[in-house]
Amino acid sequence: MRAGRLLALAGLAAVVVLVIVVVTGGSSGTTYKLTFETAGQLVNDNSVQVGGRRVGKVTDIRLTDNNQAVVTVEINEPYAPLHEGSSATIRATSLSGVANRYIALNPGPESAPEIPVGATLPVENTTTIVDLDQLFNTLDPKTTAGLTKLIRGFGTWYAGRGQDANNAAPYLAPALRATTGLVEDLNADQPALQAMVRNTSSVMGTLAAKGPVLTDLVTNANTTLGAIASENQSLAEALDYLPQTLRRANTTFVNLRYTLDDVDQLVDATQANTKDLAPFLADLEPVLQEGTPVFANLSKTVSQKGANNDFTDAMKTAPKLQKAASTSFPDSIRAINTSLSNQTYFRTYGPELVGLLRDFGQSASNYDANGHYLRSTSAFNAFQYNGSSLDYLGDNRNAGVSNGPGNTIRCPGASTQAAPDGSAPWQPDPVFPGLGALDCNPAVVAPGSW
Repeated sequence: MRAGRLLALAGLAAVVVLVIVVVTGGSSGTTYKLTFETAGQLVNDNSVQVGGRRVGKVTDIRLTDNNQAVVTVEINEPYAPLHEGSSATIRATSLSGVANRYIALNPGPESAPEIPVGATLPVENTTTIVDLDQLFNTLDPKTTAGLTKLIRGFGTWYAGRGQDANNAAPYLAPALRATTGLVEDLNADQPALQAMVRNTSSVMGTLAAKGPVLTDLVTNANTTLGAIASENQSLAEALDYLPQTLRRANTTFVNLRYTLDDVDQLVDATQANTKDLAPFLADLEPVLQEGTPVFANLSKTVSQKGANNDFTDAMKTAPKLQKAASTSFPDSIRAINTSLSNQTYFRTYGPELVGLLRDFGQSASNYDANGHYLRSTSAFNAFQYNGSSLDYLGDNRNAGVSNGPGNTIRCPGASTQAAPDGSAPWQPDPVFPGLGALDCNPAVVAPGSW
């Protein structure tokens, strides 16, 4: 019995030793220290992987004086020893979970010198992981609030629609295959893809510059979609009529085909006559640009808001004006016709009137050593009114300005300075119908005239 117990204990010890060997890998491995900016939630016994295969583990994590993390790892053979040029990156096996981080090791080339056992890889050869919280911390409060609303909106959207999602799941794989084919086709034509990316960048830049307009567009689209959703019954009825509409449209399009054939003949026939149309339209464009404000002003002239302020309102009052003018205009025309003879009489002495207005202020503006002096000339009318008309007096006129031993009969306009164009003094031939020529000497002018 005692020998059997000893054999049992020895067997149990062998099993424990075997388990320890299996768990620990049978050896402690080669130890190295990796310096990271942060430990990235690493814990002891996290894997060290090369190409997705576990080749070691994390054995210790410590904080340096400058708040960097020194992670001690053990690397198993044949991946140890490491060579210069090796690098390490902290990665996550999934976006969720606890203690799901590992170190992805990228060994240096075997032709490079070996790294001594226990040596430390500097932070320049390591890359820490970027946590999702770090990404969220870079967002401003407005963006964070918008992202929160987006996630909650997705939750509200999918709430109670699990069955619909399950029904749509079988179509996901074909959609992904079609997307894969599309991506492969895009990748096959690199110039076109690059052009699309550049154009998309330009479009995104333009959209970013038009942020308020885009916001209003999204708001209005949301309102529109809400209105459409509220009209589900009407939309369903419209869809019921759609097949019949399409059938009728098919007939219309068939008939349109023959019409287009006729249009082709029309275009061919008018092509020779339209060669001058482009230059004409080019010349017409500046005319239209100049005419735009003209027509705008014309529109305001014809019609404006308010009462009695445009041409339309004026035309409404035109009948009253025509009615009043129908009686007043004939009287005005008769009065003008009657006054024509009087105007003809008085027109002769126009130079005197103009000279009065022109020379009245100049007559007293002359001066000599004694001061200012006034120069004046008396002129008497050569006509008198006999009650019905003007009669020319001839030699019987009153004495005028004397020039020599006798009286001189001056012509009209002779009492002022002679005009350069010879219009004054004036001797018409005849002045009035039936009176004959004036017996005056146009060479006799007032003293000082030229």
